[in-house]
Amino acid sequence: MINFNYETDFTLSDESVYEKWISAIIASENKKEGEISYVFCDDEYLHKINLEYLNHDTLTDIISFDYSVGNELNGDIFVSVERVQDNATDFNVSFAEELLRVLAHGILHYCGYKDKSEEEAVSMRKKEDEKIAMFHVEL
Repeated sequence: MINFNYETDFTLSDESVYEKWISAIIASENKKEGEISYVFCDDEYLHKINLEYLNHDTLTDIISFDYSVGNELNGDIFVSVERVQDNATDFNVSFAEELLRVLAHGILHYCGYKDKSEEEAVSMRKKEDEKIAMFHVEL
């Protein structure tokens, strides 16, 4: 089950569309859907989590906590709406596209994709693009 929670004024326009898309991403990676919660928040909220749990004193767009068991994906994905907006501006893409990238990114981490090295980051970006394309095709 995919859940959406809001710790800021932002809300998704049609949660069911995003839920179906995220479920399709999980299925496309031959994984099973468990309990996945997205928490939309602001920079301050996510910065506190980054400090408390990861000991990182930086702003970030997403932090994911993976509780997956075997092939079943479970976890909490925190998304800073402020950071997504800033990144969209920096990368010259729409907020909607950058939001899809971040939403897919968290799931892809649960599927085993990493992004620490340059090679891993390139692979992750390709997977993100593939999954973003599914948003228009699958739904």
